Amino acid sequence: MKITKLEKKKRLYLLETDQDQKIYITEDTIVRFFLSKDKEITEEQLKEIQTFAQKSYGKNLALYHLSFKQRTKKEVSDYLHNHEIDTSIIPSILSELESDNWINDQAYTRNMLDQNQHSGDKGPHILQQKLGQKGIEKQMLNQLIAEYDFSAVAERVAKKMLMKYQTKLPHKALKDKLTQSLMTKGFSYPQAQEAIAALEIESDHEQEEDLIYKELDKQHRKYSKKYEGYDLQQRLIQSLVRKGYDYDLIKSALRDYM
Repeated sequence: MKITKLEKKKRLYLLETDQDQKIYITEDTIVRFFLSKDKEITEEQLKEIQTFAQKSYGKNLALYHLSFKQRTKKEVSDYLHNHEIDTSIIPSILSELESDNWINDQAYTRNMLDQNQHSGDKGPHILQQKLGQKGIEKQMLNQLIAEYDFSAVAERVAKKMLMKYQTKLPHKALKDKLTQSLMTKGFSYPQAQEAIAALEIESDHEQEEDLIYKELDKQHRKYSKKYEGYDLQQRLIQSLVRKGYDYDLIKSALRDYM
């Protein structure tokens, strides 16, 4: 058969034969097979051209995807599947990209962990989850995470949370809030407690008194519509205990308030 057309169409070339066969190929394919208009090729050669073109196109797509930022093997694989690259070709494309160091899951993981150490706010559990979703192999991920000390990251997060809540919550509730925030970020309970202890948070009696009277006003407005006397007092006590206020401070404030 003879090539009757070889025409550029954006990033690909349209190849047509005198037997009404049409395929899209890459520039690499033209160079690889010395293709030109009026060249004679066999059916077997056409199949070889198609296979090479598909792989070349897939690899070019992957490199384009990787040109914006570092990505995992799974992310590149998903991208190629989404662009309908033949599933039988994708493994060889990924293998070549790994050999050329375009894809390196270990380096990707280390980079993510290093960034988190310097400026991030995530604990090991969240990182395991997020990197696992990106296809990082579990055993390698666990080994790499084990090399890092997350205490500085936990303290950085705890300090940020302290600045946000220290004037809004009583001492006990503040520590509970910091613990909850750290664990939500992926730190273990011991890691959270260690970070909070490093802050050396001291109770401010005057601030707690101001806070409890403000809270009393709020809760009194809420419960005084339905309760009075002893029942109202018990409701207020229960509410303030749940808010993290010290019981003795609650009793003292109630004596003054009521």
